[in-house]
Amino acid sequence: MDKNREIISELQNFFGSNAENKAFNATLTVLDKITITNKTIGIEKKANCKFTFVQVLKLLILFPFFSVKNAFHYTDSSLGKWFVCKKDMFYRFMNNSNVNWRRVLYSITKQIIGFTNRSTTKCKQPRCLVLDDTDLRKRGDKAEGLGKIFSHTAMKCILGFKAMFLCLTDGVSQLMLDFTIQAEKGKDPDHPQGMTMKQIAAQYCPKRGDDEPVSARKNEMFKTKIKNAISMLRTAISNGIRFDYLLVDSWFTCAEIVKFIHSRHLKCNFLGMIKMNCAKYMTKSGKLSAPEIIKRLQANGFVKYSRSIRYHYAQIDAKYAGVKVRLFFYRKGKGSWNALLTTDLNLDAKSAFRLYSMRWCIEVAHKEMKQLLHLGKCQSLNLAAQFASISITAIQYNILGYVKRKESYLTIGGLFASITSQTVELTVAQKIWNLILEVVNAIAELIACETFDLIDSIIKDNEKVERLKIVFDKFSRAA
Repeated sequence: MDKNREIISELQNFFGSNAENKAFNATLTVLDKITITNKTIGIEKKANCKFTFVQVLKLLILFPFFSVKNAFHYTDSSLGKWFVCKKDMFYRFMNNSNVNWRRVLYSITKQIIGFTNRSTTKCKQPRCLVLDDTDLRKRGDKAEGLGKIFSHTAMKCILGFKAMFLCLTDGVSQLMLDFTIQAEKGKDPDHPQGMTMKQIAAQYCPKRGDDEPVSARKNEMFKTKIKNAISMLRTAISNGIRFDYLLVDSWFTCAEIVKFIHSRHLKCNFLGMIKMNCAKYMTKSGKLSAPEIIKRLQANGFVKYSRSIRYHYAQIDAKYAGVKVRLFFYRKGKGSWNALLTTDLNLDAKSAFRLYSMRWCIEVAHKEMKQLLHLGKCQSLNLAAQFASISITAIQYNILGYVKRKESYLTIGGLFASITSQTVELTVAQKIWNLILEVVNAIAELIACETFDLIDSIIKDNEKVERLKIVFDKFSRAA
């Protein structure tokens, strides 16, 4: 691979502009339009380095589209035949503690937002930020900063990290803006993070400077989710991200976040689910908990039924942490009551119900990133590589989201299948061609003939084999 070669343009030339390659070409076009500089990445290329960091990053972004699980499998992949290099090149880049992955992710995502605003129809639904976390289960216990976390999905402690994502959605597509890796200290000081002292001592622990980006992000791991959530919201606003609502589940509905959103001058509002517990809200009847409020609303005949959402509902204005809020209560049939809280006093119960349903997009995104893009599958012991892997996955997902929106695909999964179908076929064809060469080599040795002469004589009598050879001659020249 020459450092002056244009990776994307070479791939576009090879695959051509056939209708079958529409999805893959659209993805390559987006990646080609995105401007990435060494300054954005945060590190400079050494004078004797054969490859630029921008080229390495683009190859990493292309991995899942060529069915490359990780750097270890790169050499034997079809992508590795084009741009010949060793796996160590990718490992060194991902393990570099000086790469500012938060800046890289924001730089690329803001460009995608710009492409969306210019080239697609603007959605009429509100723009919302969504905040949620997901489990990243791990196997070995030697990775830096690794420990046990409580999984609300499995309802037990598991070995791994939690990744908390901040997502931007308009109801049509969603973009991952930022994330933090969360660790849990645990309650037992003799077993921090649920690990023994022997296990902690055996973990990978490199020396880093305090000014390195990974050092700052490692410090975030042990801050509370609420503090990190507010920090991510501040970063999003400072990067020019504008939104109408912040949507969260009951875990993130707290006084700190409600007051933070209410104090912004961006005309944004909070909408989140609340727990039906003993937390108090100031009403005209005094301080009451959510269960007490809905009992009074039922007793006074304020509960109504909506055919459009098929729920019984009621609403009331109150104060929470000194902020004026509106509470909505919902119940399906004879089930339990659930409740939402919003700082938008002009929102009605039906609109709030439909708006909150947009929060589900981040759950879908977590599932798609895990199934299609190998989110959380990085096996490196270095925490820098963990941040790199999640950032690259978020970039890949954002690119797919834009292409899905522009090309009108129904799902990310359908789009991903369409993209990878061409590269998978190429990989299979490559393996077939390699088998053909092995057979021809064996026959040539038996009859004491030159291999290339035998291949030429076979090709003259078989048009299909000739077409296959032409493709891989082109393939070899690209490499």
